[in-house]
Amino acid sequence: MSRAALLVLADGRFPAGGHAHSGGAEPAVTAGRIKDAATLERFCRGRLHTAGLVAAALAAAAAAGCDPLLLDDAADARTPVPALRTTARKLGRQMMRAARATWPSAELDELAAARPRGAHQPVVLGLAARSAGLEPLDAAHAVAYETISGPATAAVRLLSLDPFDATAVLARLAPELEQVAEQGAEAAHRVATEGTDALPAASAPLLDITAQQHVGWPVRLFAS
Repeated sequence: MSRAALLVLADGRFPAGGHAHSGGAEPAVTAGRIKDAATLERFCRGRLHTAGLVAAALAAAAAAGCDPLLLDDAADARTPVPALRTTARKLGRQMMRAARATWPSAELDELAAARPRGAHQPVVLGLAARSAGLEPLDAAHAVAYETISGPATAAVRLLSLDPFDATAVLARLAPELEQVAEQGAEAAHRVATEGTDALPAASAPLLDITAQQHVGWPVRLFAS
C-alpha cells in the first residue's frame, strides 16, 4: 500500500469538482451564521460530527469492500432533501471520472455502469481509495477532511477571510477529525455482519433546509 495515494486523493487540486461547492457555507454566510473564524469553526464542527460522520462511514465501508450499490441506497436514505442528493451524485460523477483515470479498476467500472447518473460521492471516494490500495480508515480521513475543508475554503472567498485563519480552524479541528474518521471506520467494519443499519445516520436539519433553499437562489457563487 502506498500512503502517497492518500495525499493525492485528499489534495484540493484532485479534479473531483469540490471547488464549486461550499458545503452549506454560502447560505450560512448570507444568514450571518458564519461571519469570522470563530463562527466558521462552529459551523465546521457541527458539519463534521453530522454529515462528516455519515460520509466517513460510507467511504470506509466502500473501501472495505461492502456492496457499493447497497451503500449508495443507504446514502440516499440518509440524505433527506433532493438538493443534497443531487449534489452528492454530481460530485460522485466527477469523482468517478477522476478516480477511473487515476486508479482504474473493475469495481469502479461496475459502479459507473450501474449508476450512470452518479453514485453518492462518499461511496465513490471510498471505492477510489480501495482501488488505490488504501485502507478504510484512510478513506474515512479523506472524506472527513473534505467535509470541513470545503466550507473553510468557501468562507475565504465569501468573506475575504484570512486564509491563515481558515487553515488554523482546520488545524484546531484535527483531533475531532481523527475521532470522526475512527468512528466511521468502526461502523463500516460492522456492516459485514449487521448490514447498512450499522452505519450512522446523524442529521443536520438546518443544513438540509438551507441547501434546499440555496438551490433556488437566482444568483449564487457556489453550486451548493
